[in-house]
Amino acid sequence: MDARQPKDLQGQHVLVTGAARGIGAAIVRAFAARGAQVSLLGRSAASLAPLVAEDEANRVAVTADVGQVDQVAAAFEQARQRFGPITVLVNNAGQAKSAPFGKTDEAAWRQMLDVNLMGTVLCTQAALPDMLQAKAGRIVNVASTAGLTGYAYVTAYAAAKHAVIGLTRSLALEVARHGITVNAVCPGYTETDILRESIANVMAKTGRSEAEARAQFSAGNPQGRFVQPEEVADAVLWLSSPGAASVNGQSIAVCGGELPR
Repeated sequence: MDARQPKDLQGQHVLVTGAARGIGAAIVRAFAARGAQVSLLGRSAASLAPLVAEDEANRVAVTADVGQVDQVAAAFEQARQRFGPITVLVNNAGQAKSAPFGKTDEAAWRQMLDVNLMGTVLCTQAALPDMLQAKAGRIVNVASTAGLTGYAYVTAYAAAKHAVIGLTRSLALEVARHGITVNAVCPGYTETDILRESIANVMAKTGRSEAEARAQFSAGNPQGRFVQPEEVADAVLWLSSPGAASVNGQSIAVCGGELPR
């Protein structure tokens, strides 16, 4: 934790889903640096343990499959028992699979919708009562540029992320008068395990080198590089801050200028 960071989020209880690695881990560290108490939600306690160990007094691990309502309810209750009502929810858990539309079967569609859309729905339903009672709160959905435009070979993923954008805009209108904001951050290709898996998939299917595959993915970013997880975390942090109180129902692209186009 950087001692020079202002501790202006002390007293806030932030719950981050998909917290074990990549963007989720960067979000956890960003909030912790500002003094928040953070509940880390993931599928495996073991995967969350190293992050919790960095600051056991202000972090707790809770486990759930975000697509399972009973597991989500139990995890959120465990988080409340440790740090009290949830004031900020970051819906970061997600999965991406690529395949041609004709080869994307029903199981793949359900997986993309269950994790990326229904996971966001169920976690939001679990956190919202705390915020409504407090008449204050922040919900930030980590969507994707795939939720703002189309990409070939990820139809199910893009459809789910488009649905998250629709959820964000609609719920923002419902809760606007309750002191709650709902926004989305839409990263472009970000240096995470999901990206590395996609690069490996391209290499396996096309015979391209790692450098060639990486160049293919980064070509869409006018800056010619991948987004870093910490850059996404900074956007989430800002949307959760008092200074963003009038930002509501927005979908902010963090993509080096790839969108709009």
